[in-house]
Amino acid sequence: MGYPEPDYDFDYDDEGGIIDPVKLLTICFVLGIWLVWQRYHSILNRAIFFKLAPPPQIKDTWTAQKLPQPSLEAHLNFDGLLPNFPLPDRKYITAYDPATAYHLDTILADSDIEISRKIALAHEAQPKWAATSFDDRRRVMRSLKKWLVDNQETCAKVACRDTGKTMLDAALGEIITTCSKLDWLINHGERALSPEARYNNLIMFYKSSYVYYEPLGVVAAITSWNYPLHNAWSPIIAGLFAGNSVVLKCSEHVIWSTTWFVQAIKECLKACGHDENLVQLVCCYPEEAKALTKSPFVRHITFIGSEKVGRIVAQDATEYLTPVTLELGGKDPAIILPSTDLEKWISLLMRGVYQNAGQNCIGIERILVHESQYDDLFSMFTERAEKLRPGHSLKSPGDGVAPVADVGAMVSAERFPGLERVVHDAVDQGAVLSVGGEPWQHPYLEQGSYFKPTVLGDVNPDSEVAQYELFAPIALIIKYDTIEQAIDIANGTRYGLGASVFGPVRDDCLKVAKQLHCGMVAINDFGVFYVNLPFGGVKFSGYGRFGGPEGLRALTNAKAIVVDRWGWAIQTSIPSVLDYPVRSVTQSWDFISGMVGFLYADAWRTRIDALMKMVRASGR
Repeated sequence: MGYPEPDYDFDYDDEGGIIDPVKLLTICFVLGIWLVWQRYHSILNRAIFFKLAPPPQIKDTWTAQKLPQPSLEAHLNFDGLLPNFPLPDRKYITAYDPATAYHLDTILADSDIEISRKIALAHEAQPKWAATSFDDRRRVMRSLKKWLVDNQETCAKVACRDTGKTMLDAALGEIITTCSKLDWLINHGERALSPEARYNNLIMFYKSSYVYYEPLGVVAAITSWNYPLHNAWSPIIAGLFAGNSVVLKCSEHVIWSTTWFVQAIKECLKACGHDENLVQLVCCYPEEAKALTKSPFVRHITFIGSEKVGRIVAQDATEYLTPVTLELGGKDPAIILPSTDLEKWISLLMRGVYQNAGQNCIGIERILVHESQYDDLFSMFTERAEKLRPGHSLKSPGDGVAPVADVGAMVSAERFPGLERVVHDAVDQGAVLSVGGEPWQHPYLEQGSYFKPTVLGDVNPDSEVAQYELFAPIALIIKYDTIEQAIDIANGTRYGLGASVFGPVRDDCLKVAKQLHCGMVAINDFGVFYVNLPFGGVKFSGYGRFGGPEGLRALTNAKAIVVDRWGWAIQTSIPSVLDYPVRSVTQSWDFISGMVGFLYADAWRTRIDALMKMVRASGR
């Protein structure tokens, strides 16, 4: 029995059967090229490993001379703190741990000549760095981030040793914030600094307009002491990513830790094949800082500190019209709207007040609560604040067991008399002091700079304690009657840095937030605007922004460049009626006024009439 021959159709393209081998090879070839390209970029951008030995002062077994009266100039009053052969006519800075009063080091302060030399080194190193690609800069940032994550405990301990803060405060305020900023630069920095095409109107229809963000050269940063790692790295990584070299002048209170943190960046630059002189650290007292703020080579200054010093920096910068960004602190309010669930937000409010012993420029300095919820909130704060344990985080040989602390030391005890005075004055004006209000004596670290976590209720919003930045672990609770009154109280200080609004309805919170005179507002949170957004304030909190695209671009020259869109077809030319020497004033005026009417008049009839006027004027 015979079977018919099967009729196979080998037209695979029509039937959708077996894939064409040529197509398969093409796909594999393209995929292979893509994988090789991705591998190449992965290797190119891979983090580079580098090492930096931890300082011995953070070891559990380390001990040192305990200063009976710790201060930056303790070496002038106590023997054994200066080097064996101190340089004559030179200043030194005594570095000490404010939590324990242990002497960390005595560091030679820079002279005017040395500051100028460091600026010159940064100036010489910058042109080559400016020519690097964003891939090169990203690799540096990625290497720094990897090192910071791998060495986070060491970094936290270094920050704790120099400022007296707790390990938890160091993790939250130093490590996480810095990692986040590095991550943002790696993922979004190039986009913020890439050339931008800009829209044109009718008169420029034949042109293409662009803005290029070019490095400035040498940029400087003068930073405060409250977060030595973050305050050092944040302006440095932004300046470097923008193609600049950076000269940092940190607070003399944290020169010991900042020296180590800046050395990490120098080691990273060397490991990545770049000049370590791109980053310079200036160590000096404020009197010598004029060598930096008045330098003709410094093209931008970022200042974080007090209003008094900020005014001096801004004045010095006028010598060469150097742009300045000023962040001068704040008196941030937290407005709690009626019917807010206090139990839900009490932990966040506590963290906003007492984190870093209140030494936080965007910490919550005033809590505004509706009178119907005042008693509950005051009771909650009092109960929790009474349980807070002051102390230090780093184990010392005499501790026996690892110390446990909720609130660390303040960087110095010099402000304690002033804090006690304003608290007592507030009580005299009717405020209720339920907890704290005075320094705290450590059982065996008698010279530690501790201030008791404090709660002041029913505070007069016009009192000194409610009008000026305290920078201390003090909760101020203020009653209000109406939301309008709360807004007036919140806006009623000289400051305008940040704020928080808490409430059950987001739109209600947003409505209040828009009426606050400040640079940043967090809804049902505190301080979250600090990471990767433009940071800065209004009024006496300063001007300018750092952070985010706006802050990154502030470290560049925004250069506008206009080119012909169709140069082969149309370019700018001067009509004969306008050419020098002008033949007729009347005719040239009619031409220009006709052009204005044609380009910008509201009605099309008017535009057509204006066009005819141009034609007549050009044809005379």
